[in-house]
Amino acid sequence: MSLYVYVEPDEARRAEVGPAFREVGCTMLAGMADLETHLPRYPETILVILGATVDLGEALMFTAYQRLQRPLIGVVLIRRTLEPAVVLDCLRSGVREIVEEADNDGLRAATVRSVDLSKALSSTLRGTTEQAPYARVVTLFAGKGGCGRSMVAANLAVALAGGGRRVLLFDLDLQFGDVAIMLRLSPERNISGGLSMTGRLDEPGLRSIVSSHRSGLDALLAPPSPAEGERVSREFVVELLDVARPVYDFIVIDTPAVVTDQVLAALDMSDWYIPIVTPDLPTLKSVRLTTEMFDLLDYPKDRRLLVFNRANSEVGLTPADVEEAVGMPFAVQVPSSRDVPVSVNQGEPLTMTDPMHPVSRAIRQLADRCAGIEAPPARSRGLFGRRKKAK
Repeated sequence: MSLYVYVEPDEARRAEVGPAFREVGCTMLAGMADLETHLPRYPETILVILGATVDLGEALMFTAYQRLQRPLIGVVLIRRTLEPAVVLDCLRSGVREIVEEADNDGLRAATVRSVDLSKALSSTLRGTTEQAPYARVVTLFAGKGGCGRSMVAANLAVALAGGGRRVLLFDLDLQFGDVAIMLRLSPERNISGGLSMTGRLDEPGLRSIVSSHRSGLDALLAPPSPAEGERVSREFVVELLDVARPVYDFIVIDTPAVVTDQVLAALDMSDWYIPIVTPDLPTLKSVRLTTEMFDLLDYPKDRRLLVFNRANSEVGLTPADVEEAVGMPFAVQVPSSRDVPVSVNQGEPLTMTDPMHPVSRAIRQLADRCAGIEAPPARSRGLFGRRKKAK
């Protein structure tokens, strides 16, 4: 477990302070790019120390972003000298402590204070969460296969879990579910294991059939064979969601490309409805029919988030054409990239392995919408101020 991180680009300074910080379990990193990769893999991190040679603009941008995404992380910033204007900018961005590089005792005291505050906040947030009666249920649907629905679902669940939230990814494609492949999980534990507990399912029973993923989320996998999937009733889906809602902050549901009783049960209990559309006429037709179905079932329009997948594919349909055909605006546009099928084949969600990839950024925007966080304005630079090369 990696709770503390020290980022110091200067090799000499890293060699000087590294041994003492490693003794207390601190991970030493050579730059902000390493930090980008580190945090999604270690969501339990509560302290980030940014060395004096870290660019100030990158440090402030990182802090402002993490204040919303991971509020438990405390940032301690080291500067060679403390200037009033810099201190003011740091306070505005959310930096907890600012320390002069030569003040080693001050640095140790600042890190202790920050860790204590993070632990106190963790207890407070956990107590608040325990009082919340229900998780928010997010259901993805596409009336046509091959739209990338499972890819979006898996990456959305990883993005939500990256903020320290408790997330369950529920594979409701009971005949041909792909979540196990997307996350490279063994299907030994799956939904059919709970059938014997129908009518008396409780939290320990639920935990006995979910699989833990290293991103921090839990996955309720589809049965390994279509025959077993036929035994899962609408009533059991409702029971699963009723038991899971007090346990998790978000439940992300991946569905098949057909409206079944089980899918309707999930949609009826959903807080967010996410149709997936790609720039081809058969998919446009299916999504148009999906929105009409949502209207008939009286699902609120302000809770629908349309995802335009492979948005930059040049196939003769512009985003405006697609919005007009579907009859609703896009919540996010996910670009096409060869890195997506590579990540799927490797069983490594892109939001975890490359959080600054354009696809990851788009799905993180979707996660922010589901979590009620306003997305920051679009900018041409990456999260930490570096220009990103086109994929």
